[in-house]
Amino acid sequence: MARADELQRETLASRLAATRALTLALADPLSDADATIQPHPDASPAKWHLAHTTWFFETFVLRDHVRGYRLHDERWPFLFNSYYNGEGARHERARRGMISRPTLDEVRDWRCAVDAALADALPHLPPQPLALVELGIHHEQQHQELFLTDLLATFAANPLEPAYGALPPPSGEDASPPGWIEGREGLFEIGSDAGRFAFDCENPRHRALVHPHAIADRCVTNGEWIQFIADGGYRTASLWLSEGWDWVEANRVDRPLYWHEDIASAFTLGGARAIDRAAPVAHLSYYEADAFARWAGARLPTETEWEAAFADADPRAGHQLDRAGPVAPTPGNDPFGNVWQWTQSAYLPYPGFAPAAGTVGEYNGKFMCGQFVLKGASCATPRGHSRATYRNFFPPAARWQFTGVRLAQDR
Repeated sequence: MARADELQRETLASRLAATRALTLALADPLSDADATIQPHPDASPAKWHLAHTTWFFETFVLRDHVRGYRLHDERWPFLFNSYYNGEGARHERARRGMISRPTLDEVRDWRCAVDAALADALPHLPPQPLALVELGIHHEQQHQELFLTDLLATFAANPLEPAYGALPPPSGEDASPPGWIEGREGLFEIGSDAGRFAFDCENPRHRALVHPHAIADRCVTNGEWIQFIADGGYRTASLWLSEGWDWVEANRVDRPLYWHEDIASAFTLGGARAIDRAAPVAHLSYYEADAFARWAGARLPTETEWEAAFADADPRAGHQLDRAGPVAPTPGNDPFGNVWQWTQSAYLPYPGFAPAAGTVGEYNGKFMCGQFVLKGASCATPRGHSRATYRNFFPPAARWQFTGVRLAQDR
């Protein structure tokens, strides 16, 4: 048993070090100015992501469970707490771009100090804080994806359209027509199995009823979205939910986020480039996804239908994040990778759901209102982070993430 515990701690330490190193590598090409800008209230500066993930480990592991640990700087928790009310007052979210100090280098130094303290503490931590280290790893992986999507929003706001790095050229082809997978029907168990990591919102495992349906074997492509635009999709009120049509008119939406007016090119982390017609379309709101589904004579899947269809699929397959650098969707039909897929399911608690004890219980549960569930993973999701039970969630107007569409049909 002692050796098994030692191996478990060594594995956890290795994963922690790799996760922390990837975040630093993502930030390596950035100047202090690049890392400080906040393009809109939903997107945080790159420097803030580096700092917040460090705050998480320092607060919930080192401060609370390592005797004698002293905060690196007692002023910084106010700046880098995100939404944990149990931790007291915090800096206004919409003004994170005003945090010019500490500098990017000072945040890097803080990360190094916290990493060293974690490495010293890991061999001696009891089970409860070890579980918080595991949670912290998955939390940081979420912020690695946010780091890239927020950086895309940051560079998109620059009229020069600077590139974060180089991307391979588009395929220059159209995708073959989609096929349909006949869905399971009847009672199906969804939610996480005990004995492996899952966020609290994935529990408890329970039965859900699935009606006859089919689900598309790939996501909607850019080429298909161009057809939707050409057919007047953004000008036809009957395709849209009332709230969605109000959103279209109020924001003058006529194409996916980051697409240029020519409907032939778009801004990406590789700069401006031709739209890859065969790649999954990305940066769509729930409203757009729902309107396209209606235009296509289909609908969005429920989260139960999606999970039932792909419960046995390999969540490590597909186009996902493996190393630092720019990412963009590429042609492919894996259920995981490229784009998160909107479902028609509201983000609500499962029967018997209970948030985790303490302040970390604020992680997911308090957002179960006004959001929709997305399934799968994106090109910016660290490989190994997602699983079929994973419940990503955003409000219906959000589209700065790599969010796309997989269709379903009733049978």
